[in-house]
Amino acid sequence: MKLILDIGNTRTKVGIFDAERLIHFDAFPSQEIISRVSLLKKSYNVTHALYCQVGAGDYLVLTELQAIIPTHRLSHTSRLPFGSVCTPFTSLGLDRIGLMAAAVKNDKHPVLVIDAGTCVTYDIMDSQKTHLGGVISPGLSMRYRAMHEFTANLPQLTPIDPDTLTGTGTQNAMHIGAVIGLASELDGFIESYRAQYRELTVILTGGDAEFLRVRIKNDIFAHSNFLLEGLNFILDLNLDSCSGKSSSSSL
Repeated sequence: MKLILDIGNTRTKVGIFDAERLIHFDAFPSQEIISRVSLLKKSYNVTHALYCQVGAGDYLVLTELQAIIPTHRLSHTSRLPFGSVCTPFTSLGLDRIGLMAAAVKNDKHPVLVIDAGTCVTYDIMDSQKTHLGGVISPGLSMRYRAMHEFTANLPQLTPIDPDTLTGTGTQNAMHIGAVIGLASELDGFIESYRAQYRELTVILTGGDAEFLRVRIKNDIFAHSNFLLEGLNFILDLNLDSCSGKSSSSSL
């Protein structure tokens, strides 16, 4: 079995895979990585792990992780199942690399992968499994935060789904601008890409995917664990480069 770590600044998502099947998912504070992984290793016969951190890597955590399980650290030099026209390639975020790996596993190409998280990323892969680039846009929470922090009087709000297109008060108007504004952006990009690529498959993932999905007019596939599945695929391609303590050794 394999352990996949998608490490954020404050939260880490973890998946346990038996071959290609996700059998366990969890999320916890990033400072608990080592203690949580130690517990997971006792519960599952984990033989290899993949470490993915988009921001500055905490190599002390990586070293401690490798002392528990042979681990591959995802980087731009990892073996990948796709090509990319992005230049320099090192500018492509590791999360987007994981999503494109998952897109390769998708049976239908070309594919547009939309990750609705802190930022919204749009990435296109053609029928030859080449990543053609994409778009980065402010995410839902960032839009609310920007309205509050860059104005004098607008409040900080928690996203809600507005039931009207025209606000009669400040807060309602903000909800419409943030939620329907982002949903309209999503629909606009989807329609523009579909005008360029015939038989385009659209996959929506990320923390805000389920919230936004009901507001999108276009036909899409929502997939909450798409990134983890892509990272698992990358680990399969890099098993021989995992370094650390053998899983057959005692903790």
